[in-house]
Amino acid sequence: MSGISYDSYKLSAKEKRDCVIISYICLFVTFYVFYHSVTFSITSGLFIPFCLKYYAARKAELRRNLLVAQFRDFLYSLSASFASGRQMRDGLVEARENLRLTYDEKSPLINEISDMLIKIDESRASEEDVIRDFALRSCSDNVQSFFDTYFICRQTGGDINRVISKTSAMLIEKIGIEKEIKTLTSQKSFEGKIISAMPVLVILFLNLVSPAYIEALYTSFTGKLVMTAAMGGIGYSYYLTRVITKIEV
Repeated sequence: MSGISYDSYKLSAKEKRDCVIISYICLFVTFYVFYHSVTFSITSGLFIPFCLKYYAARKAELRRNLLVAQFRDFLYSLSASFASGRQMRDGLVEARENLRLTYDEKSPLINEISDMLIKIDESRASEEDVIRDFALRSCSDNVQSFFDTYFICRQTGGDINRVISKTSAMLIEKIGIEKEIKTLTSQKSFEGKIISAMPVLVILFLNLVSPAYIEALYTSFTGKLVMTAAMGGIGYSYYLTRVITKIEV
């Protein structure tokens, strides 16, 4: 876990295999529905690298979301630790134990805290370097903002307990708002996926109940162009749905 960057995700061999198999089956069926050509369907495998890239990006996004969710709980614990007079290292230990009550041992933030403590205690790395490295790799404005505030307080000799408490409260509220927005937009995102899949289902239905009605789309050059444009439109509509429902706070 140590040293990973949360803006990307490296798929395991199993994840790659599963993604390739599922993607190829879906692409093959979709191309056959639109073209009625085994040759075209076989060549749909050329799009598998894009599917792998999308899957890796999606896994990275889910991991970042989990990290931010855990960071919210981390702030609760760390704020309480500073309020009781503890320092950052002791706060990290206490936060890790509290996170273990809710999350799996292999979850991102628990692993990161464990790595930071090992570097501080065993490798004698400076607390500032270890924490800053994590903040940079997290690719999260919330994580970066918190630790920037912490370092500034240490360097300027400010009231660290008061500042950490206020900063934690603001970030906890901000993360909460982000979570609410994602909850509200998740339904629309799901609806967008359903709408994107509907044309494929409609064409499949027509092929089953009235193949003569759309035969011209498969036998003429113009029909193939129409089908190609339809596939492109479906893909673009799905992309727009993703962009519209992705709201940054």
